[in-house]
Amino acid sequence: MKMKAAWYDQRGAAREVLKVGEMEAPIAMPGEVLVRVHATGINPSDTKSRMGAGARPNPWPLIIPHQDGAGVIEEVGEGLDPARVGERVWIYEAQLGRPFGCAAEYVAVPAKNAVPLPQEVSFEEGACLGVPALTAQRCVFADGSVEGRTVLVTGGAGAVGNYAIQFAKLGGAQVIATVSREEQAKVARNAGADHIINRREENVAGRISEITGSKDGRGVDRIVDVAFGANLETSLKVLKTRGVIASYASDEVPVPPLPFWPLAGLDATVRFVLVYVMGESAHREAIQATDDALRAGKLKHNIGARFTLDRIVEAHEALETGRTVGKIVVTVS
Repeated sequence: MKMKAAWYDQRGAAREVLKVGEMEAPIAMPGEVLVRVHATGINPSDTKSRMGAGARPNPWPLIIPHQDGAGVIEEVGEGLDPARVGERVWIYEAQLGRPFGCAAEYVAVPAKNAVPLPQEVSFEEGACLGVPALTAQRCVFADGSVEGRTVLVTGGAGAVGNYAIQFAKLGGAQVIATVSREEQAKVARNAGADHIINRREENVAGRISEITGSKDGRGVDRIVDVAFGANLETSLKVLKTRGVIASYASDEVPVPPLPFWPLAGLDATVRFVLVYVMGESAHREAIQATDDALRAGKLKHNIGARFTLDRIVEAHEALETGRTVGKIVVTVS
């Protein structure tokens, strides 16, 4: 069976290496399900992998990108319940350790990587989950309950930040979010942030001190951080003793100097979160929390732009410019 797909066979700029055409569709091997993909979301890790950032030599001659997607199971492999055929699912980590991801009409993934998608959640919304939702949940809850605590979410309008605000609010926290422009403030506000700080126009540490009423300025219990190195100076000013910084990115300052004694003096926990290497129990907890919130109708999904598979180059370029506020989704079917 033929399928339409996007792929690259060498690393580089999207316009130079991404191709769209037909190829043989995969089949479901034992323990796998074959999903007819309706939509796929793009993550920074997808574009970085395509560019070759930090990558080893490519072990596969051809790669179909994208870890996340949503669609309908059309076939199950040996050992699986045939009743799953016809099930709507959202997919996570489709291309982890494998050559073929969700930027195609069909993808075969381990059965656990295809999670039931409630009927009231669209495929485009389901394609937003995966990496962002699981990362957000882990950052917020890896170090215990946030009930009654103050959580700072940096980059509150980003894909992870959007879900982190919502998970923290569901957990009973007061949430402060930072943004860099009004368009982003609207997204963070819609996600439920109690307070929003424009980091370009306001003194973040000063505003946090005002919001929390902290005399020493240390009013934050947890920080969910999109830019560890760039934000570290401010984090040290606002983090409470025995507070936690859970960071999932540090692009602007990829090799930050670590201020050992200031962090030690706070008895701080610095947690680095990378969804692709999270343990099985962490995955299970994050998936369950995401599923519970979805079924309760308590997760909002911020889609910033939609492209068809034929325009995947434009979709990748839109993510890389950073100008689109919200998740970039590619519709496949």
